[in-house]
Amino acid sequence: MTDLHNEVLEDEDFDTILSSDIDFSGTLSFEKPFLIRGKLSGEIVAHGLLMVDTEGVVAANINAPRVIVRGLVTGNITASDSIEITAGGKVKGNVTTPVISMESGCLFNGLCTMDKKVSEHENK
Repeated sequence: MTDLHNEVLEDEDFDTILSSDIDFSGTLSFEKPFLIRGKLSGEIVAHGLLMVDTEGVVAANINAPRVIVRGLVTGNITASDSIEITAGGKVKGNVTTPVISMESGCLFNGLCTMDKKVSEHENK
């Protein structure tokens, strides 16, 4: 039995949405909830919720309080609160977080470090 949040997040819950027709490269920094449906490569430094939706493709190291992966993330993830990988989510990289939830059917290839005192900017 898993302890996943399984909350329903709607588009209205996000201040910014990177649409499926966008291909962004560079460093992304934000404070309010952000949803990725397009492609992003580079680095993500966040102070709010990050969700990679089912069609989202991210090739970046990520530092954020909370990360939800429904799409593909290639890179290391450091989350000070939690990481959730849903049934269709794929993470190819190392994760560091105090709480991780993985649904049956997800793909995770990497090392997992669970630390209650994770710095948001530790992963470089």
